[in-house]
Amino acid sequence: MRKLTCVIVDDEPLAVQLLEAFVNRTDFLCLLQSFTDPIEAASFISQNKVDLLFLDIQMPDVNGLELARSLGGKTKIIFTTAFKEFAFDSYEFAAIDYLLKPIRYAKFLQAAERARSWYETFEKGEQAVVEKNDALAPASPQQPSDSVFLRVDGEWRKVDFQRILFVEGMKDYVMFHLEGERRPLITHLTMKAVEQTLPAQLFMRVNRSFVVALDKIRTVDRNMCIYIGEEIIRVTDQYKTAFENYLKSRMPG
Repeated sequence: MRKLTCVIVDDEPLAVQLLEAFVNRTDFLCLLQSFTDPIEAASFISQNKVDLLFLDIQMPDVNGLELARSLGGKTKIIFTTAFKEFAFDSYEFAAIDYLLKPIRYAKFLQAAERARSWYETFEKGEQAVVEKNDALAPASPQQPSDSVFLRVDGEWRKVDFQRILFVEGMKDYVMFHLEGERRPLITHLTMKAVEQTLPAQLFMRVNRSFVVALDKIRTVDRNMCIYIGEEIIRVTDQYKTAFENYLKSRMPG
């Protein structure tokens, strides 16, 4: 696959230098430009093809969320932030990922790999949105109730429900994150179709972009953040009541 073109935007020069070093260390990334001024960055992105944007959330004048909103979704985004509470706002944009400062290369590479996986699928000629019946194998009496077949890279992949950690929505695609697999399975599908397909007693939608496997949740903190696998997923207000009711139903007594 071709290299992904990328841009870095952060008002802290040291943060820019660190990300530049990480990009240069990653063979499938190509750095086009770095900016400490988000206005200059927006102008550059509007005139150049940028696949991936590493974007700080908290910046003066124009913050990262405002810049992301102005791009209209044509460039995939990995947000960076020193404050976990700001990272939750990234869910609004179906970002590829967010990186919490101080950023370690292992986490950076993991996020970059997600971007590469997304583009690998996108560039295989499957740009058109495929409806539920095209991305999921048709139900039949023979299809077991403990698994689902997903269309991935032109093939049908059987996925056992018990292996699913969570499902992440990314506009016209969803990513099935599985136990024991480094890369997620990416398929054309809507989050609504995911909700309709996965059994409600095992899975629950907790924000616009995530459906989680309930029995894979390790911890829920006081901010209603779910710790599952290596991810921290926030339960947003729209889904909080249903999730709290689930938690109460599992409490002793």
